Amino acid sequence: MSCVRTRVLGSASAAARPAADTIGLAAPVLLLLARFVQGFSAGGEYGGAMTFIAEYAPDRKRGFLGSWLEFGTLTGYIFGAVIVAVLSAAMTEQDLLAWGWRIPFLVAGPLGVVGMYLRLKLEETPAFAELVERHEAEEKEAERSAGRGLRDIFVEHWPAMLICGALVLVFDVANYMLTAYMPTYLSDELPPGIGETESSALQIVVMAVMLVVITFVGRLSDRIGRRPVVAVGCGALVVLSVPSVMLIQHHTLPTVFAGLMIMGLMLVVFSATMPSTLPALFPTSIRQGGLSISFNISVSLFGGTVAAVMTALIAATGDLMWPGYYLIAAGVIGGIGIWFTEESARRPLPGSAATAADDGRAREGSAA
Repeated sequence: MSCVRTRVLGSASAAARPAADTIGLAAPVLLLLARFVQGFSAGGEYGGAMTFIAEYAPDRKRGFLGSWLEFGTLTGYIFGAVIVAVLSAAMTEQDLLAWGWRIPFLVAGPLGVVGMYLRLKLEETPAFAELVERHEAEEKEAERSAGRGLRDIFVEHWPAMLICGALVLVFDVANYMLTAYMPTYLSDELPPGIGETESSALQIVVMAVMLVVITFVGRLSDRIGRRPVVAVGCGALVVLSVPSVMLIQHHTLPTVFAGLMIMGLMLVVFSATMPSTLPALFPTSIRQGGLSISFNISVSLFGGTVAAVMTALIAATGDLMWPGYYLIAAGVIGGIGIWFTEESARRPLPGSAATAADDGRAREGSAA
């Protein structure tokens, strides 16, 4: 809950930040700090959200229900992209830089308040209380092991940490490449072709398609397993990343759309499966801690740096194919990670009893 509250405060602080002509250099510094607060709070909440869904979902539906976490993330991406596209089309560049940039932060603040309300209501439901009581023994074990904390995570479970880091790497490199870097790549690196408004519209359409597909991929991972689905995604990155970038480089509406769609469909494989795959790497006593630490380290080192690394590599070499090469490398690392991952579909989480819609199915799942 503290992470959600902090994120709301970060949005409010960014929107209310005084202008540079009032406080000088402190203005961009305050904006940067507000963005750091938002990023840290989102990262702190995400591991807990994955753990919450994974532990409370029936074993046979964990992939499907977990995919709704990224359904919500994609919905946020789409709302953000729509707001930016509308503001860019409706405002002059001068007005946008002067005060229009505050609007997305003002919109995000009330949404965060809604998120806090839902978070509070979710934790107070009778179902939550029943689950806490049912897993009381596990919680006591978690309390006994809390003192060991970081030593358990890094010393006893370092293989799971490495595997989680590799899987998060492929997930977030593909994610940041599409959602964060491709708009810059289209506008700054390629010669004039389609306009910024058209580019934004294409990305919104691609993410809308991902929104439609994602829960079906999650359900598929429940049926055939996480490992085959993730392995196909990693293989697709190796085979299709360069062709997708080559299509984007043609810089026409059909080719850019095709290239972005290929990237989006490769990304949705990971978006749909990681919320159910990653929590299964850790036992109950350290699940949220181990997952959050490895997730955020990998995102910070490899996901959030995608745009900066791509810009630096292209500037240093002049080779516009670096996004494709980078995605291939991510696919290889993700493939190694999934090779060492045990199949978790239709099985209880490590350290947890079988969970199902009814006791009969729970026993059936335990015997399988």
